[in-house]
Amino acid sequence: MDKDLIKGEFTEKGLIEELLKPVEKPPPRPWWVVLAVGGALTLAWLYAILVTFLRGLGTWGINQPVAWGYDIVHFVWWIGIGHAGTLISAILVLMRQNWRDSLNRLTEAMTLFAVLCAATYPLIHMGRAQNFYWVFPYPNTLAMWPQYKSPLSWDVLAILTYLTISTLFLYLGLIPDLALLRERSAGWRKRLYGWLSLGWTGNARHWALYRAVYVLLAGLATPVVISVHSVVSMDFAYGVVPGWHLTVFPPFFAAGAIYSGFAMALTLIIPLRRWYRLESVITERHLDWMAKVTLASGLGVAYIYLLEIFIAWYSGEPAEWAQQLWRMTGPYAPFYWAMMLINVVLLQTLWFPRLRQNLTWLFVFSLLANVGMWLERFVIVVISLSHDFLPGSFHLYQPTWVDWTLFLGTIGFFLFGLAVFIRLFPPIAVAEMVHLYHRLRGH
Repeated sequence: MDKDLIKGEFTEKGLIEELLKPVEKPPPRPWWVVLAVGGALTLAWLYAILVTFLRGLGTWGINQPVAWGYDIVHFVWWIGIGHAGTLISAILVLMRQNWRDSLNRLTEAMTLFAVLCAATYPLIHMGRAQNFYWVFPYPNTLAMWPQYKSPLSWDVLAILTYLTISTLFLYLGLIPDLALLRERSAGWRKRLYGWLSLGWTGNARHWALYRAVYVLLAGLATPVVISVHSVVSMDFAYGVVPGWHLTVFPPFFAAGAIYSGFAMALTLIIPLRRWYRLESVITERHLDWMAKVTLASGLGVAYIYLLEIFIAWYSGEPAEWAQQLWRMTGPYAPFYWAMMLINVVLLQTLWFPRLRQNLTWLFVFSLLANVGMWLERFVIVVISLSHDFLPGSFHLYQPTWVDWTLFLGTIGFFLFGLAVFIRLFPPIAVAEMVHLYHRLRGH
């Protein structure tokens, strides 16, 4: 077992004190900045939603043929980010990878807020959000049954399943820590933790049930990690739009989701580790492994970028090749080449340990990778729709201030939610780290 997973000479009590610092000690100054900026953007987001409901979708930049604009770009982007949490929670626990113990709590919370952000876009895009339940498969007097052959209907079930599994994973892992906080708190916090900890006492029966349910959830969640973004990809692959009609889309989207999810996890964990002085429990070894997973999944994405070009040429389909040339040389070409620069060229820097272990570069690259994956979704959605089969219907897309505010607002909500979560709940799983501490010392 790798001794570098916990650095320093801790006693068990000292390790617990270290892990509970974010909850029990006054927050650092950057936490207040994140809370304020996130809160302000969240208010702007709510205003943009209100404008959309009052004035309609005409306030957006969508048109014909670009009927899917920023809302679908950002929906796919947020769903992808959510993948890192479930991957670390489910797959790595089944593979008995101990390095996940320091990371799973924060990435699970990241998944929850990312999926909530993603879920808002289809609701807003309906135009009549009060009728959202029409997408569920239920009998009604209008006989408006959902179209089961449509991946759009599958999306609803996939996202709800993903949200349910992610929430259960997060909450189940929190229960032992909530009981610990219950014993160390007073006032409203003690009542809150007492209610949420469900009477946990830490006896042998509780631990046996906890372990069994945790592994069961991991087994159920593992196929969800792959299936959710595969289903999202079929929204595009089932269409005849040039640039979409490809059987390679499910693995393409799954690899992209893992890549973007780990990039966002690095973006959050690197500054958080420094602000709360958590270098002894989130070590350079953890970040190095995360960078390696980012590299492996990013290589899969880069391979499919090149494969798309080959398929467009080799298929002999004029519309497919014209779409590829439009991406490379059309008015949106800077977006396409910026995506290739980040996700193909700069990605190769992670092969070199010296750069991969340089935290400044790793943080900068993680930010760029988030931008690169946003550009990928822009290329797929907007550029493809703006150039279909008929030259007379070609039309460019110009986002409005409402589009931008809806996007920046979800980022604000995401940061605000995570800041509140870290203040109320330990960002690192205390019980699992204590268990790891004893295993490292052969107890």
